[in-house]
Amino acid sequence: MRTAVGIPLDEWVARGSELEYRGQRVRYWSAGNGEPLLLIHGFPSGSWDWHYLWNELAACYRVIAVDMIGFGFSAKPRHYEYSLLDQADLLQAVLDHLDVGGYHILAHDYGDSVAQELLARDRSGPRKLGSVCFLNGGLFPETHHPVLMQKLLMSPLGFLIGRLYGRARMAQTFGNIFGPQTQPDETELDAFWRMIEFNQGRAVMHLLIRYIAERKVQRERWLQAMQHSHVPLRLIDGAVDPVSGKHMAERYRELIPAADVVLLESIGHYPQVEAPEQVLAHYLVFRHLPVKAECAAGPATAAV
Repeated sequence: MRTAVGIPLDEWVARGSELEYRGQRVRYWSAGNGEPLLLIHGFPSGSWDWHYLWNELAACYRVIAVDMIGFGFSAKPRHYEYSLLDQADLLQAVLDHLDVGGYHILAHDYGDSVAQELLARDRSGPRKLGSVCFLNGGLFPETHHPVLMQKLLMSPLGFLIGRLYGRARMAQTFGNIFGPQTQPDETELDAFWRMIEFNQGRAVMHLLIRYIAERKVQRERWLQAMQHSHVPLRLIDGAVDPVSGKHMAERYRELIPAADVVLLESIGHYPQVEAPEQVLAHYLVFRHLPVKAECAAGPATAAV
């Protein structure tokens, strides 16, 4: 049973700050001390996905999260060339804005692909990455099983499907990808929906979904970066996720040398929401920190 205390969505939004990127307003969050840790969210939600882990991680690290273009509480322009590469540019711009040098990554879903791009870039220098930890995501296109809604968004009628997308359909989809014993409650579903519909987000879902095709284009480059990684990698994976669960973790073990994989039994696609305590414990072990000890960085500072 989950015991972590989260951050209500309204409070989360109020803690954020804004900057401009390519003429668009982007919302970001930063808190804590220590080594910078970039948290990268997935599709179709936003950085609030990390709220159960935020305060705990901020006690150990300088945590940074960004609602990427088209997501959460950032701008969602209807005439914009959405791409995973551009999202990586955005995150690098935020890190530069915050005067971050070296950093680590904890990513989920869509964010895994952005993390793969950042890893590939870092490999060719200048090297700033210290480690990458992936949660459930389509690391390999051949093992990604998109849900029906994603398939419809990729169709010629995707623009219409997005506009007709409602909270009830979202709740059904999330129910299918969460673990059977860790289903989202109504408060969480309300928060997920607010992130999706903010700034008329339904109108750009068919544009964002192009990332699935983009993954195929970048597959070999990203795979090479992972197979020859110059930094530690770990995969923490919810095993019963139908999208990128145990089957994806098995493929990870096949492709990545000395693969570091942690399978969370009975957990679905959103481990950081369904089982934040387990994710935190396995992440701190990955970073060689005692799970229950006080972090050397000291208490977290207020978000900026």
